Amino acid sequence: MLTIREFKKADYPAVQRIYQQGIDTGDATFETGIKSWDEWDTATADAGRLVAVEAGQVAAWACLSDVTSRCVYRGVGETSVYVNPEYQGRGIGKNLLKALIDASETAGYWTLQARIFPENVASIVLHEKLGFVSLGVHIKLGQLKGVWRDVQLLERRSSIIGVD
Repeated sequence: MLTIREFKKADYPAVQRIYQQGIDTGDATFETGIKSWDEWDTATADAGRLVAVEAGQVAAWACLSDVTSRCVYRGVGETSVYVNPEYQGRGIGKNLLKALIDASETAGYWTLQARIFPENVASIVLHEKLGFVSLGVHIKLGQLKGVWRDVQLLERRSSIIGVD
């Protein structure tokens, strides 16, 4: 049975392992190394820190990061969703992203963004299934191991939190 719950500090070693699996694919993030708990805790928003647990094991995790600290962008967050390869294809990512969207709206986020390598088709499809739309591709936005990489920008506006 799948349970989605708030992330605890004790979950961080499992989260680190799953994140490292994403890093190892070369198509999940520009990051090349794992952050310490304190670095990760500082870099992510307090709201929307979630894990998906199946049979007592952390199968996936998700979190929000504020796009910027500038007050005019308060309520705009960036999603991170990582599923252990052993658990992929079971709908865990979809359930987790839906829970992340719900948590973001409870916390007052009116816009969510996702920056995804175009090669990561599964993540793009997942986000689109839950209402994210593509705004385009940033061509050669950054380098990963000396190779310029494009990044697709997706966005989802809340249907609950109105922007007048």
